[in-house]
Amino acid sequence: MEEILTFLDDVLHNNNRPWFQEHKKQYQTAQANFNALAEQIIAGVQKFDDNCKGLTLKDCTYRFYRDTRFSPDKRPYKTHFGVFVCPEGKKSMLSGYYFHLEAKESEYLGHNMLCTGMYMPDTAMLKTIRDEILFNGEPLVEAIAKAKGFDLDTSHAMKRVPNGYPKDHPQAELFKQRDWLLVQDLPDTRLSDPHLVDWVLSEFEKTKDFCQWLNRTVKGE
Repeated sequence: MEEILTFLDDVLHNNNRPWFQEHKKQYQTAQANFNALAEQIIAGVQKFDDNCKGLTLKDCTYRFYRDTRFSPDKRPYKTHFGVFVCPEGKKSMLSGYYFHLEAKESEYLGHNMLCTGMYMPDTAMLKTIRDEILFNGEPLVEAIAKAKGFDLDTSHAMKRVPNGYPKDHPQAELFKQRDWLLVQDLPDTRLSDPHLVDWVLSEFEKTKDFCQWLNRTVKGE
Protein backbone atom coordinates (compact mmCIF):
# COMPACT_ATOMS: atom_id res chain seq x y z
CA MET A 1 0.00 0.00 0.00
CA GLU A 2 2.84 2.41 0.84
CA GLU A 3 4.26 2.12 -2.70
CA ILE A 4 0.85 2.98 -4.19
CA LEU A 5 0.26 6.05 -2.03
CA THR A 6 3.83 7.32 -2.40
CA PHE A 7 3.61 7.06 -6.17
CA LEU A 8 0.28 8.92 -6.29
CA ASP A 9 1.69 11.71 -4.13
CA ASP A 10 4.79 11.90 -6.34
CA VAL A 11 2.90 12.04 -9.62
CA LEU A 12 0.62 14.76 -8.25
CA HIS A 13 3.64 17.04 -7.85
CA ASN A 14 5.40 15.85 -11.02
CA ASN A 15 2.60 15.38 -13.51
CA ASN A 16 4.62 15.53 -16.70
CA ARG A 17 5.97 13.01 -19.21
CA PRO A 18 9.72 13.44 -18.59
CA TRP A 19 9.33 12.74 -14.87
CA PHE A 20 7.00 9.82 -15.53
CA GLN A 21 9.40 8.21 -17.98
CA GLU A 22 12.21 8.47 -15.44
CA HIS A 23 10.01 6.84 -12.79
CA LYS A 24 8.30 4.23 -14.97
CA LYS A 25 9.34 1.40 -12.67
CA GLN A 26 7.76 3.16 -9.70
CA TYR A 27 4.51 3.39 -11.67
CA GLN A 28 4.68 -0.25 -12.70
CA THR A 29 5.19 -1.35 -9.09
CA ALA A 30 2.33 0.81 -7.85
CA GLN A 31 0.02 -0.36 -10.64
CA ALA A 32 0.87 -4.02 -10.02
CA ASN A 33 0.23 -3.64 -6.29
CA PHE A 34 -3.08 -1.93 -6.89
CA ASN A 35 -4.11 -4.56 -9.43
CA ALA A 36 -3.42 -7.29 -6.87
CA LEU A 37 -5.60 -5.45 -4.37
CA ALA A 38 -8.30 -4.91 -6.98
CA GLU A 39 -8.38 -8.59 -7.91
CA GLN A 40 -8.98 -9.50 -4.27
CA ILE A 41 -11.83 -6.99 -4.07
CA ILE A 42 -13.39 -8.26 -7.31
CA ALA A 43 -13.23 -11.87 -6.14
CA GLY A 44 -14.64 -10.94 -2.74
CA VAL A 45 -17.59 -8.98 -4.13
CA GLN A 46 -18.45 -11.89 -6.41
CA LYS A 47 -18.89 -14.08 -3.33
CA PHE A 48 -21.79 -12.01 -1.96
CA ASP A 49 -23.24 -10.50 -5.16
CA ASP A 50 -23.89 -13.10 -7.86
CA ASN A 51 -24.67 -10.35 -10.37
CA CYS A 52 -20.95 -9.52 -10.49
CA LYS A 53 -19.83 -13.01 -11.47
CA GLY A 54 -17.43 -13.42 -14.38
CA LEU A 55 -15.79 -9.99 -14.18
CA THR A 56 -12.09 -9.56 -14.89
CA LEU A 57 -9.60 -6.92 -13.80
CA LYS A 58 -9.97 -5.19 -17.17
CA ASP A 59 -13.75 -5.01 -16.71
CA CYS A 60 -13.36 -3.11 -13.43
CA THR A 61 -10.28 -0.87 -13.63
CA TYR A 62 -9.27 2.22 -15.58
CA ARG A 63 -6.33 3.54 -17.60
CA PHE A 64 -3.92 5.70 -15.62
CA TYR A 65 -3.33 7.93 -18.63
CA ARG A 66 -5.75 10.85 -18.94
CA ASP A 67 -7.58 11.65 -22.17
CA THR A 68 -6.64 15.31 -22.59
CA ARG A 69 -7.91 15.84 -26.14
CA PHE A 70 -10.94 17.91 -25.18
CA SER A 71 -9.83 19.11 -21.75
CA PRO A 72 -8.18 22.41 -20.83
CA ASP A 73 -6.28 20.44 -18.18
CA LYS A 74 -3.38 18.91 -20.10
CA ARG A 75 -1.77 17.02 -17.22
CA PRO A 76 -1.17 13.58 -18.74
CA TYR A 77 -1.69 11.31 -15.70
CA LYS A 78 -4.34 10.64 -13.14
CA THR A 79 -3.59 11.03 -9.44
CA HIS A 80 -5.83 8.19 -8.31
CA PHE A 81 -6.49 4.48 -8.70
CA GLY A 82 -9.96 2.95 -8.61
CA VAL A 83 -11.72 -0.37 -9.06
CA PHE A 84 -15.46 -0.50 -9.86
CA VAL A 85 -17.05 -3.93 -9.48
CA CYS A 86 -20.27 -3.64 -11.41
CA PRO A 87 -22.56 -6.14 -13.18
CA GLU A 88 -21.60 -6.35 -16.87
CA GLY A 89 -18.50 -4.23 -16.24
CA LYS A 90 -17.64 -0.58 -15.67
CA LYS A 91 -19.29 0.66 -18.90
CA SER A 92 -22.69 -0.86 -18.18
CA MET A 93 -24.10 2.25 -16.39
CA LEU A 94 -25.37 -0.07 -13.65
CA SER A 95 -24.83 0.23 -9.90
CA GLY A 96 -21.68 -1.28 -8.44
CA TYR A 97 -19.01 -1.14 -5.73
CA TYR A 98 -16.16 1.37 -6.06
CA PHE A 99 -12.87 1.46 -4.11
CA HIS A 100 -10.86 4.67 -4.55
CA LEU A 101 -7.35 5.81 -3.60
CA GLU A 102 -5.90 9.22 -4.44
CA ALA A 103 -2.97 11.48 -3.63
CA LYS A 104 -3.32 13.41 -0.38
CA GLU A 105 -3.51 16.87 -1.93
CA SER A 106 -5.42 15.84 -5.02
CA GLU A 107 -8.70 17.58 -5.76
CA TYR A 108 -10.23 14.83 -7.88
CA LEU A 109 -12.58 13.54 -5.17
CA GLY A 110 -10.56 14.89 -2.27
CA HIS A 111 -10.28 11.71 -0.24
CA ASN A 112 -9.91 7.94 -0.25
CA MET A 113 -13.30 6.31 -0.18
CA LEU A 114 -15.67 3.42 -0.61
CA CYS A 115 -18.75 4.05 -2.74
CA THR A 116 -21.70 1.97 -3.89
CA GLY A 117 -24.22 3.00 -6.49
CA MET A 118 -24.45 4.75 -9.83
CA TYR A 119 -23.08 8.12 -10.88
CA MET A 120 -25.15 10.35 -13.16
CA PRO A 121 -27.72 7.81 -14.42
CA ASP A 122 -29.30 8.92 -17.67
CA THR A 123 -32.72 10.59 -17.83
CA ALA A 124 -34.63 7.37 -18.46
CA MET A 125 -32.92 5.54 -15.59
CA LEU A 126 -33.48 8.44 -13.23
CA LYS A 127 -37.18 8.55 -14.07
CA THR A 128 -37.48 4.79 -13.54
CA ILE A 129 -35.87 5.08 -10.10
CA ARG A 130 -38.10 7.99 -9.08
CA ASP A 131 -41.21 6.20 -10.30
CA GLU A 132 -40.32 3.12 -8.26
CA ILE A 133 -39.81 5.30 -5.18
CA LEU A 134 -43.19 6.92 -5.83
CA PHE A 135 -45.04 3.62 -5.64
CA ASN A 136 -42.72 1.42 -3.56
CA GLY A 137 -39.93 3.39 -1.94
CA GLU A 138 -39.77 1.66 1.43
CA PRO A 139 -37.38 -1.14 0.34
CA LEU A 140 -34.90 1.52 -0.81
CA VAL A 141 -35.19 3.38 2.49
CA GLU A 142 -34.54 0.11 4.33
CA ALA A 143 -31.53 -0.66 2.11
CA ILE A 144 -29.99 2.75 2.84
CA ALA A 145 -30.56 2.31 6.58
CA LYS A 146 -28.94 -1.14 6.45
CA ALA A 147 -25.70 0.32 5.05
CA LYS A 148 -24.30 1.38 8.44
CA GLY A 149 -21.26 3.65 8.10
CA PHE A 150 -22.31 4.92 4.66
CA ASP A 151 -24.13 8.15 3.82
CA LEU A 152 -26.26 8.96 0.80
CA ASP A 153 -24.37 11.55 -1.25
CA THR A 154 -26.69 14.55 -1.68
CA SER A 155 -24.06 16.94 -3.06
CA HIS A 156 -25.62 17.00 -6.54
CA ALA A 157 -29.26 16.77 -5.43
CA MET A 158 -31.87 19.15 -6.82
CA LYS A 159 -33.01 21.97 -4.56
CA ARG A 160 -36.68 21.20 -5.18
CA VAL A 161 -38.76 18.09 -5.77
CA PRO A 162 -38.90 17.67 -9.57
CA ASN A 163 -42.12 18.34 -11.44
CA GLY A 164 -44.49 15.41 -11.54
CA TYR A 165 -43.65 14.10 -8.07
CA PRO A 166 -45.57 14.94 -4.87
CA LYS A 167 -43.84 17.16 -2.33
CA ASP A 168 -45.75 15.48 0.50
CA HIS A 169 -44.62 11.95 -0.37
CA PRO A 170 -42.89 10.09 2.54
CA GLN A 171 -39.72 9.79 0.44
CA ALA A 172 -39.99 13.19 -1.27
CA GLU A 173 -36.36 14.05 -0.48
CA LEU A 174 -35.22 11.06 -2.51
CA PHE A 175 -36.90 12.41 -5.64
CA LYS A 176 -34.28 15.19 -5.60
CA GLN A 177 -31.38 12.79 -6.08
CA ARG A 178 -29.49 12.92 -9.38
CA ASP A 179 -26.73 10.55 -8.30
CA TRP A 180 -27.38 7.37 -6.36
CA LEU A 181 -24.28 6.85 -4.25
CA LEU A 182 -23.64 5.57 -0.75
CA VAL A 183 -20.23 6.84 0.35
CA GLN A 184 -17.84 6.24 3.22
CA ASP A 185 -14.46 7.86 3.85
CA LEU A 186 -11.49 5.51 3.94
CA PRO A 187 -9.25 6.77 6.78
CA ASP A 188 -5.46 6.51 6.63
CA THR A 189 -5.48 4.17 9.61
CA ARG A 190 -7.38 1.60 7.55
CA LEU A 191 -4.87 1.71 4.71
CA SER A 192 -2.13 0.24 6.90
CA ASP A 193 -4.40 -2.50 8.23
CA PRO A 194 -3.25 -5.95 7.04
CA HIS A 195 -6.93 -6.94 6.98
CA LEU A 196 -7.94 -4.00 4.75
CA VAL A 197 -9.53 -6.13 2.03
CA ASP A 198 -11.61 -8.12 4.51
CA TRP A 199 -12.87 -4.86 6.02
CA VAL A 200 -13.64 -3.34 2.60
CA LEU A 201 -15.64 -6.39 1.59
CA SER A 202 -17.58 -6.49 4.87
CA GLU A 203 -18.47 -2.81 4.36
CA PHE A 204 -19.49 -3.29 0.74
CA GLU A 205 -21.69 -6.22 1.70
CA LYS A 206 -23.77 -3.85 3.84
CA THR A 207 -24.66 -1.98 0.64
CA LYS A 208 -25.66 -5.01 -1.41
CA ASP A 209 -29.41 -4.46 -1.01
CA PHE A 210 -29.05 -0.83 -2.14
CA CYS A 211 -26.96 -1.83 -5.16
CA GLN A 212 -29.26 -4.64 -6.20
CA TRP A 213 -32.39 -2.52 -5.71
CA LEU A 214 -31.04 0.07 -8.14
CA ASN A 215 -30.09 -2.55 -10.73
CA ARG A 216 -33.39 -4.42 -10.52
CA THR A 217 -35.25 -1.13 -10.87
CA VAL A 218 -33.43 0.25 -13.90
CA LYS A 219 -33.51 -3.15 -15.63
CA GLY A 220 -37.23 -3.53 -14.94
CA GLU A 221 -36.88 -6.80 -13.05
